[in-house]
Amino acid sequence: MADTAPMDPAVDLLERAVAQLGDVIAALTPDQAFLPTPCDDWQVRRLLDHIVGQILPAFLIAARGEMPDWSAPPVPLDDNWGEEYRIRAGWLLEVWRTADLEQPVPGMGGPAPLRGRTDQQIAEFAVHAWDLTRATGQGRTLDPDLAEAALAWSKPLLKPEFRGPGRAFGPEVPIAADAPIYDRMAAWFGRDPDWAADA
Repeated sequence: MADTAPMDPAVDLLERAVAQLGDVIAALTPDQAFLPTPCDDWQVRRLLDHIVGQILPAFLIAARGEMPDWSAPPVPLDDNWGEEYRIRAGWLLEVWRTADLEQPVPGMGGPAPLRGRTDQQIAEFAVHAWDLTRATGQGRTLDPDLAEAALAWSKPLLKPEFRGPGRAFGPEVPIAADAPIYDRMAAWFGRDPDWAADA
């Protein structure tokens, strides 16, 4: 009899984040490669290289309970971003579906269950789905649960010392508490929620 055990909620939410970003990437066209994005000085192609060639390999290592080298350069890619993403994301999800989520792994505050690493991955996929959607004017509706999860995970962790010139994140952008969830997520991660490619 086939295994019909329900998916762990953490992995289920990660699968949704992977699928959402995959849909955004699949809709990109070659002529959009050099469009600007909300990431300072990053065009669409550079952001895709980061997503597909850098963070997906690092996330695969992290899902195995190991410590990736976050400074490793992107794996060289061809221009078939959608297929490359589909393949590499598939490898990632295969590992998560069979992982021991309670396995203790190194964390910022000491050893913690492996499942906690899904939170970072969900946040990264959600933020970059917003980046690419804005950069290419797709106008699609993004899954609010993913942005909620990204904020819940990052609020205690994304401290001022991680923000500013030469750091991974810009300063938090002031925004109304009742603004749409993806606008609030973008602002928290240092993006201008009103950013537009033609602005």
